[in-house]
Amino acid sequence: MNVAEVVGRTLAALGVDTAFGVVGSGNFHVTNALVAHGARYVAARHEGGAATMADAYARLSGRVGVLSVHQGPGLTNAMTGIAEAAKSRTPLIVLAGEATEPRSNFFVDQAALAEAVGAVPLRISSAETAAADTAEAFRVAREGRRTVLLNLPLEVQGRHVPDVPRASVAGASVAGASGGNGPRGVPEAGEAARLAEILAAARSPVFVAGRGAREARHELEELAERAGALLATSAVARGLFRGSRWDLDVSGGFASPLTAELIRDADVLVGWGCALNMWTMRHGTLIGRDTTVVQVDLEAAALGAHRPVHLGVTGDVARTAREVTRLLGDDTRTGYRSAALATRIAGENRWRDVPYTDESGDGRIDPRTLTIELDDLLPAERVLSIDSGNFMGYPSMFLDVPDERGFCFTQAFQSVGLGLATAIGAALAQPDRLPVAALGDGGALMGVAELETVVRLGLPMVIVVYDDDGYGAEVHHFGPDGHPLDTVTFPPVDIAAIARGFGCEAVTVGDRSDLAGVARWLDGARERPLLIHAHVSRARGSWWLEEAFRGH
Repeated sequence: MNVAEVVGRTLAALGVDTAFGVVGSGNFHVTNALVAHGARYVAARHEGGAATMADAYARLSGRVGVLSVHQGPGLTNAMTGIAEAAKSRTPLIVLAGEATEPRSNFFVDQAALAEAVGAVPLRISSAETAAADTAEAFRVAREGRRTVLLNLPLEVQGRHVPDVPRASVAGASVAGASGGNGPRGVPEAGEAARLAEILAAARSPVFVAGRGAREARHELEELAERAGALLATSAVARGLFRGSRWDLDVSGGFASPLTAELIRDADVLVGWGCALNMWTMRHGTLIGRDTTVVQVDLEAAALGAHRPVHLGVTGDVARTAREVTRLLGDDTRTGYRSAALATRIAGENRWRDVPYTDESGDGRIDPRTLTIELDDLLPAERVLSIDSGNFMGYPSMFLDVPDERGFCFTQAFQSVGLGLATAIGAALAQPDRLPVAALGDGGALMGVAELETVVRLGLPMVIVVYDDDGYGAEVHHFGPDGHPLDTVTFPPVDIAAIARGFGCEAVTVGDRSDLAGVARWLDGARERPLLIHAHVSRARGSWWLEEAFRGH
């Protein structure tokens, strides 16, 4: 057994069941070792797509993701997806061949690349330590919620490792991965007590849960019941409280008018595993002048990182919520909750409940109308993935999701072009749901090679392209000031024809009646993915756009 085989075997023993990548000479053997020991390998058409697939798979499966790439250009091609994963604290291992000879065409300082985007660089240093080095990478990814680059030097990969029983490899690997000095995340007693005091006195508390709270729905709902709190999420945790009568949906730029009103009027705002950044708090405008702001996070460095807080609690979200619930006792407070407010939330809180003037016409459909119609057509059990661009608010807020595993939002780096690859990873993580990818025309054409991957994998995916013939965010940001727009507008492209060339079914939509083709596909065998090429009205930017550009 050589080093590459030990790395693959160790990861499989640790429970890695799926890996994504593009195979070259430098990662050929380690990828085959993963497959030989039971992992599924998903071949992408570009390393950037593979990286985003692995990121999305990790987010929605709850497992450590694995990406396998060639040395040098294989890694550099993947860097945008790796940056997104690192910024999002996705538990992900990047297996990369490494050329260590500076005269090699493939040489690049791979560790420096990883550090530059916030990933953790590690290396297989010897045959003797290969299993332990791999287990350490897995531990850092899983327990630290980090993206780890595990460099596999070419001169080390082929070295012989003395044969050991499979059980010994697995046992050593699991032991190496468990590590730690006891349970993490127990809140400091004084901080938990102070939070309990704040909630006991609150008249209108609101909880905003982020990605760090996605495993703590039960604990947060129980505490919110005691405190009389309303429930909201950041965009990445959308769906966490779906089904609760007190669910306000997303806080921030995507918030509905009612949600924004209720959060702004809160006297206590608690962020749970949530950054409280400019997006989630609309540059601070959702925080009232007299609101007491509390932040709970597993990482002390996250507390107050984006804005001052009155109280920071270092702790795991679920453990902290359980402890504060205990301290509050058995009394249930009314807080923000009332029958009248529940009625308002039920009738006003969804974006589709907000009146608008339909701007469809001249062969273009209003993106709000398009998305509401699709929300009614598509089955409720869906997993929705969103690309970046002017269009993104429409599918993010007009298409409902069943729960927090039904929404994948790879937007920490704000890169256009990740949406289709995101949808592939999400689809493989949630195979019992209909995968829906929402893309702009710019992002669709950037990631178009992965249409072949969708077809090859036989995914019954719905791909919605909101086409306004340009980079709409820039058009609507710079156009009103009279700037020339030739650099950000393009002639029409028949994206439906491109999709058919890859083996998809396709429907072109310019008004409501064209959606009959979508209904026929849904009622049929769904043997091929469906691309909906929607020519959307483009008279104005989406409502969140002004908020977004304030952050530039």
